[in-house]
Amino acid sequence: MHRRTLTGAMASNMDSAMTDTDPAATASRPDLTGKPVTPGKPVKEEKQENFFLFLLKLVLLVVVFRSFIFSPFNIPSESMLPRLLNGDYLLASKWSYGFSKYSLPFSVPLIPGRIFARQPQRGDIVIFKAPPGNDVDYIKRVIGLPGDTIQMRNGQVILNGKPIAKQKVANFILPLTPNTHCYAMEFESQQADGSPACSYPQFHETLPNGKSYNVLDLGTQPQDDTPVYTVPADHLFLMGDNRDNSLDSRFPAVEGEGIGIVPQKNLVGKASIMMFSTDGGAEWLKPWTWFTAARWSRIGGTF
Repeated sequence: MHRRTLTGAMASNMDSAMTDTDPAATASRPDLTGKPVTPGKPVKEEKQENFFLFLLKLVLLVVVFRSFIFSPFNIPSESMLPRLLNGDYLLASKWSYGFSKYSLPFSVPLIPGRIFARQPQRGDIVIFKAPPGNDVDYIKRVIGLPGDTIQMRNGQVILNGKPIAKQKVANFILPLTPNTHCYAMEFESQQADGSPACSYPQFHETLPNGKSYNVLDLGTQPQDDTPVYTVPADHLFLMGDNRDNSLDSRFPAVEGEGIGIVPQKNLVGKASIMMFSTDGGAEWLKPWTWFTAARWSRIGGTF
């Protein structure tokens, strides 16, 4: 009986020795989590490799999403009042008009010309790179398409020789916030609760295709009367809804000033969804102001 026990113990020790020295056995031995461990490759190093691979995939996913699906855009001025306010953040659909180098981050020239090109419709709100620098995003409304003639007479748009329908509506009331101000003292007003606001003359325009929207007309300005512009092929005549506070296609293409008649190849996307809006009152060190400064009623709107 003692002999059998000794023999069994010796066999067990031999098996253990073979397990410790046999590479095949070592390769298949599980770690504490039950997963096989590769010889000579620490678990920590493998986790680091997995993390960097995950990070690379995440960056690639974000680049693809922003280049070909949606891209965020913020409104830095009041040139598109009353539809868009300073502090609005929207998503622009990148596929609406096709893709070009301007669809890619930093306008990397990987796409020749414009692929899957589609022409915008009158009334669309478009994001584009403004000539001549082509490195700054602008947002305006499409008024004229290739072949159209555009003129301003007494503050009214004349499209192909016919005035665009323009009807006076109630004034646009804009509450004063850290990122809004009145264009001039004559527009200063108050809301029903006594808080300061701006009161702007507002009109409703309707394009020949039925698209309608509101614009502001702040009075007689030099840009209310212009020569006749003819839109060349593959170009667009773009205007801001705040007609007297917008450097748009009525002004020559000068960097930091007007945009001229914009080539369609400069299109970046179409305004699609209102993602967020803030009145500018938020402070990083006061997290509660992130919520009190939000214009919740504007979030989720479409164009």
